[in-house]
Amino acid sequence: MLVGAALGALVGASLAAALGALVPGPPQPRLPRASGSPVPARRAVAALAVGLAAGLATTWPMAGVLAAGAVLGLPVLLGGGRQARDVIGRLEALAAWTEMLRDTMAGAAGLVQAIMASAEVAPAGMGAELDRLAGRLAGRVPLATALRQLADELDDPAADAVVAALVLAAEARAGQLGEVLSELARSTREEVAMRQRVEASRARAWSATRTVAGVSIGFVVMAALAAHRFLQPYGTVAGQAVLLVVGAVFAAGLWLMASMVRPRRPERFLRGSEG
Repeated sequence: MLVGAALGALVGASLAAALGALVPGPPQPRLPRASGSPVPARRAVAALAVGLAAGLATTWPMAGVLAAGAVLGLPVLLGGGRQARDVIGRLEALAAWTEMLRDTMAGAAGLVQAIMASAEVAPAGMGAELDRLAGRLAGRVPLATALRQLADELDDPAADAVVAALVLAAEARAGQLGEVLSELARSTREEVAMRQRVEASRARAWSATRTVAGVSIGFVVMAALAAHRFLQPYGTVAGQAVLLVVGAVFAAGLWLMASMVRPRRPERFLRGSEG
């Protein structure tokens, strides 16, 4: 009885820690994206707690490993649709900011003054990036360098086109910048419309992938709760090895399904804050 009570307490504490780690905290400022970024600490804590709870509940080490891997990997595998929507929202904000710069400069404001003014009423999808751009300009960072850093933060070819036009205007005093910005805003909105159509066609594939993952995981959980005898062969050493192989094959299948519908990142032509 004491052992059962201790195990129950540990499972309860693990689930409570997982829920606490998964509950969204206060919003944090958006930082520049970087490839290969580490797993967020909250998700790592949740994965550890869920893995510990699964291992204690089933007494199977591999169940804990697979449960922790699911918490870590499923948001990455199945988050492609949300990432595409975030990119579309950022492009819409970029088009609005481009038009804002054009209209502000039409009032005889210089480029730096227009950028500083636009940061105060920035579109929602670019608020953090424009705040940092204004901070760099206020800190006497050269305009061209600050704009290239903005392009690195936005990390999209459409942003590269806008930044390249602004850099040329800053370095070469290019004329007719307003007309160029109008054309860039128009082309950006056309790209937004195109990506929205593509994303709508991918929505059904993402839905199918999530359904397969949800039904499969739900079946395993229900079998563990209601038909434990059916899973008893996995309690042996050989069964644990088989369970690991089955989990790895399932994860590989989900990865292939997600990779087929995940949009490819377009190549940028403006890289690096120095050139």
